[in-house]
Parts: sequence; structure tokens; C-alpha cells
Amino acid sequence: MRHRIVSELMTTDVVDVRQDATFTEIAKLLAEHGITAVPVVDDTDRPLGVVSEADLLRKEASRLDPAGLLPSLHPESAERTKADATTAEGLMTSPAVVARPEWTVVEAAQAMERSQVKRLPVVDESGRLIGVVSRADLLRVFLRGDRAVREEITGDVLMRTLGIPPTAVTVHVVEGRVTLRGIVERKSVIPVALRLCRSVDGVVDVSEHLDFKVDDTGSPTADAGSPRRAQLSP
Repeated sequence: MRHRIVSELMTTDVVDVRQDATFTEIAKLLAEHGITAVPVVDDTDRPLGVVSEADLLRKEASRLDPAGLLPSLHPESAERTKADATTAEGLMTSPAVVARPEWTVVEAAQAMERSQVKRLPVVDESGRLIGVVSRADLLRVFLRGDRAVREEITGDVLMRTLGIPPTAVTVHVVEGRVTLRGIVERKSVIPVALRLCRSVDGVVDVSEHLDFKVDDTGSPTADAGSPRRAQLSP
């Protein structure tokens, strides 16, 4: 089993700006390249922060309504400072939350969730910018074909990790939804198989219809040689 890593998914043709880039220059870059944010880098290409559409919109939102119909906003001092800024240095959200190219999809997604950001500049060992990975990039793992998902579960999860031959358990995958059917030796293997299948890139959901030969979980045992249905939720 191997999660896809950031270097396989990131955008390497990165649009970035220096600290002295103006509000208008940044707005033009976002429009010209169809992007929603740009990393701000120093003279050695090390990310200092990120300027997003949200950062630029603070200026518009802070303005008074000429017609006087909308209530005036009273942002905190830090937000007020950003709204008044005219260059990337003042507009950016910093410090930059960055990713490493060897991170897995899971690591990158967790970093985005913790920091509540939509994209991460990717840096090399020296801290220099080499790419950007976005939420959309990470979601590409769910575009894997059903055949690729099925082969990984059958070969890596069941056979190599759990020692279950394909003749014992069949794997059906439809649009990322996995169903396991068959008989396993021990009841305790079932929740492990489900957990490992859910960790495969591209899997949306997992359900099982698995019987077992031996109940090794401490619950009432099955009759010898007579498979019993596992009473477990998928």
C-alpha cells in the first residue's frame, strides 16, 4: 500500500510575487492565471506568506457604501491594517503554511484542515518554493479508476498485508465504493481489512459481506467447520 504523495499531485509552474508587489499587480496575476492565491517569496524563493482573493477583498469590504444602505464594518486592528495595505507584504497571510514533496495526501489534507487553508506552498529541503498543492489537487486521488483501486486492495491489502487469497474474498468497486464478499479464517481480520481498505487512495466507502471460520474475538464461537456471519457494521 502506498499513498500518493504531494510531488505527484502538485503544480510546479508556480506563480509567485515578491513582498513589494502591489495590490493591482496581484489582482491582475490572479485574473490572468485563473488562480485564487499566490505565494509571497523572499529574494531566495523562500515562502513568507500567501495572498489570496480573500485578502484582497478585505479592502473592498472595508469601504463605506456610497448609498449609505449597508452597515459599516468595524474590523479588528489587524484586519484594518490588512485592509489598508497596498503591497503583498501587508496583504499576505503569514507565516506561510508549507508542505514537503514527500508528504502523503493524508498529511497534506490534515495540514490544510488544521490551518484552514485551501492550498499549501511546497518547499524543498532548503525551504525554497518548488510547487503548490491545492484541495483540488488532493481530490484527484478520487479520480483513480475502479480497476486500479480493486487491484491495490486485492494485491496489497488482502494478499500481501493480510495473506487472504483472491479466491477467498472478492472485491467489487463501483465509483470508489468497495464491497468485500467471501470467507476469512478469523473474525478479527474483518475490521482490520475494512480499515486498510478505507485508507486506499480513491476509496469513497467500504462495505462487507464476509463470513468467518473461527471466532477469535471472545464472542460465542462458531461451530467447528461451519462459517458464521460476522455481526459487524461496515
